[in-house]
Amino acid sequence: MRCEGCMERDNKSTDATMDFLLLGFSDLLCLRVPLFLVFFIVHLATLAGNGMIFMAVVTEPSRPPMLFFLCQLSVIELCYTLVIVPRALISLIVVDGSTISFIGCAAQMHLFVSLGGAECFLLVAMSYDRYVAICQPLRYLAVMSEGFCLRLAVACCLGGFAVGLGLTVSVFRLPFCQSHRINHFFCDVPAVLYLACTQSYSLELPLLAACVLLLLLPFLLILTSYVCIAAALLHVTSIVGRGKAFSTCVSHLAITLLHYGSATFMYVRPKSSYSPARDKMVSLVYTNITPLLYPLIYSLRNKEIRGVLRKMLRRKKIAQLN
Repeated sequence: MRCEGCMERDNKSTDATMDFLLLGFSDLLCLRVPLFLVFFIVHLATLAGNGMIFMAVVTEPSRPPMLFFLCQLSVIELCYTLVIVPRALISLIVVDGSTISFIGCAAQMHLFVSLGGAECFLLVAMSYDRYVAICQPLRYLAVMSEGFCLRLAVACCLGGFAVGLGLTVSVFRLPFCQSHRINHFFCDVPAVLYLACTQSYSLELPLLAACVLLLLLPFLLILTSYVCIAAALLHVTSIVGRGKAFSTCVSHLAITLLHYGSATFMYVRPKSSYSPARDKMVSLVYTNITPLLYPLIYSLRNKEIRGVLRKMLRRKKIAQLN
């Protein structure tokens, strides 16, 4: 069943020139200034934290696989933040919302889903790295070679790109109603799907397929890796050895639970339960706070990252003295 006044999708040139209106936070007049200041500071801290980890790893001559994956994670978070947060900050300034073109909205959704999907796949690669390090330590250097890690990194990016492209094409082929007012601060999938004229449950199938590919299957692979790790640790008699092995997994586990928990809450649900006001606030935290937590978690829990950061700061201090 179609809503009254739907725009037919036969004229593709009309679609390409169509604009959406992002309402942003037009209903939070009193909180605009404090929210802008808080999230602007958080944005700068996120860029600085992920940028510092990226620079520290790049300038390190010998990079073990975990540092290589952390460097890629930082790059993904930097791009992810730059795709979403600047427009979110603009929405806190503009009173009546901001317009975005049909192509711009589709591009933003594709980048958002692709980067999030690449991160999901990357977390699987990092869990496999921990599995090999703990369960097959003698073969670790042979298995996790530089070439294999590079192929894993490329596969993660291509996988996220493919799923993001498929989901974006499926969403923007739908007929939209004449009201193109997106009650959000960016072109998120549920917010755009909410504008679809059709009431058929088939429009949710692409999002369901993307959730299976990006959330369910990677999470099951990560869970399998940690089940194998737990089984291997049961045979370790030394308490110190168990603690040391477990400590190498804590930061990855924390980020995995944070990422998959937030994404599941946001996207694994029917269209009927969509709440614009709640989704905007959750997305604001999800796209601003969690990218800041990642470098903090790894800086506090990962000895290799702490060592690399100390080296970089030491080299910078020596250079300033000279």
